[in-house]
Amino acid sequence: MSPSTDQNNRVVVTGLGVITSLSNDLETFWDALLAGKSGVRRITQFDPSELPCQIAGEIQNFDSTDYLQPKHARRMSRASQIIFAATKIAMEDSKLAIPFPDPERVGVYFGTAIGGIERAVEGLMVYRERGLARVNPFSLPSALPNMPAFHMTSEFNALGPNSTIATACATGTQTVGEAAHAIRIGRADVIIAGSSEALIQDFTFAGFSTMRALPTSFNDDPERASRPFDAKREGFVLSEGAACLILENLSHARSRGAHIYAEIVGYASSSDAYNIALPDPDAKGAIRTMRWAIEDAGISPTQISYINAHGTSTLANDSAETFAIKTLFGEDAYRIPISSTKSMIGHAMGASGAIETVVCALSLERGLIHPTINYEFPDPELDLDYVPNQAREQSLDYAMSNSFGLGGQNACIVLKRMEV
Repeated sequence: MSPSTDQNNRVVVTGLGVITSLSNDLETFWDALLAGKSGVRRITQFDPSELPCQIAGEIQNFDSTDYLQPKHARRMSRASQIIFAATKIAMEDSKLAIPFPDPERVGVYFGTAIGGIERAVEGLMVYRERGLARVNPFSLPSALPNMPAFHMTSEFNALGPNSTIATACATGTQTVGEAAHAIRIGRADVIIAGSSEALIQDFTFAGFSTMRALPTSFNDDPERASRPFDAKREGFVLSEGAACLILENLSHARSRGAHIYAEIVGYASSSDAYNIALPDPDAKGAIRTMRWAIEDAGISPTQISYINAHGTSTLANDSAETFAIKTLFGEDAYRIPISSTKSMIGHAMGASGAIETVVCALSLERGLIHPTINYEFPDPELDLDYVPNQAREQSLDYAMSNSFGLGGQNACIVLKRMEV
C-alpha cells in the first residue's frame, strides 16, 4: 500500500467482532482489557493432569448454536465455528446491507495457523479403532484451513476475491494486511477479513511442552502465567480465539454512512530465514517489517503513537522484539507506549494478529491503551514503556501491531485514527 487521497484507495474498518477467552462481546472484551482482567484458566476441554502446563486461554460460554444451525455446527471444526460467530458479530456491527447489492465486489480473506486439525485427528483415531464405516465423511474436509472462508462465502454469497493465509503466529496480521491491499488496488469494495485458532488439545500441549515453550510454574495461579517483558516470564500461554474486521474502501463506507473505527494505512511482511522456532537475535526481519510498514503508511517512525506488541511472554521473543523496537526507533522507542494483549488472553496463534488489530482500532478511536498485566519484575534488558498493569488515557494518531511467527514469519500493520 502507499498513501493516497483517493477515497477508493483508502481502506477503513467498519465492523468488528471477537471471540476470546475474555468475552464473546466486543464491548465486554474491551472493558476487560482496560480493567486488566485475565482470561487464562485451568484447562477444561480435556484432562491436563499429565501435562507440565495445565492452563490455557479457553473461550468461555460459547455455544455454536447461538450462531449456527446444529447440523451445520456439527460439520465444522471449532476454528470454523468461532470465526463464523465473530464474523456474524462483525457483519451486524458494520450494518452492511444483506444480500450484498454487488456480491462480486465483496471478498473474504481468512487465516489460521493450523485450522481444524482436531477433526483430522478424530477421523484418524476413529478409523484405526473402529474401521472405515465409522469415519465421519466431514472429518477431513472440516480440517482444511480454507473451510472458514468457504463457510462465510456461502453464508453471505461473497463472490469476490478469496484467500486463506497460514503463516503461523503472523497469520492474523498478514490476513488483514493482504485484505487491505486488495481493496487498495481495486479488487474489491468490501472484504470480510479475520482469523481463528482452536488448539486446546492434549496433543498440541504435548508438542509445545516438548519444545519447552509453555509456562510450568503457574498451574495453581493461571492468571499470572502470561507475563510479557517481565523478568520471570516462562513461556506463552496457548489460547483460542477469533476476530473479524469488515474492511471497506472509504468511498463505499461514506456512501452508506458507515461508522468508521480507524483507517489501515500501512502493512508489510517478511521472513527471518533464520530458525524454525527461534527469532533472529539480531531481529533483522522484525526491524525490516516494521520499517517497511511505516514507509508504506507514508509516515516517519516518530509519528507512531502506540505499539501493540507481539509480546508472547517467551524469553527469546520479548527480548528480540524489544531489541527491534529500540534499533528502529532509537531514543524515540522510550517515548512510545507498548502493550501486549496476550498478557490477558494468552497466545491464540493464528488468531492473535486479527484480535490485536481490533484492539488497535479501538485504541485509536477511544484514546485508551490497555495495560500489559503481570509486569512485576522488570528485566534490565527490557526497559521500554510496556504500560504496566494500568490502562492509560492518551490521544493516539498512529498505532502499529506486530506479529512474529514460527518459521520466521513477520507481519506488521499500521492504523490511523480516523479524523471526523
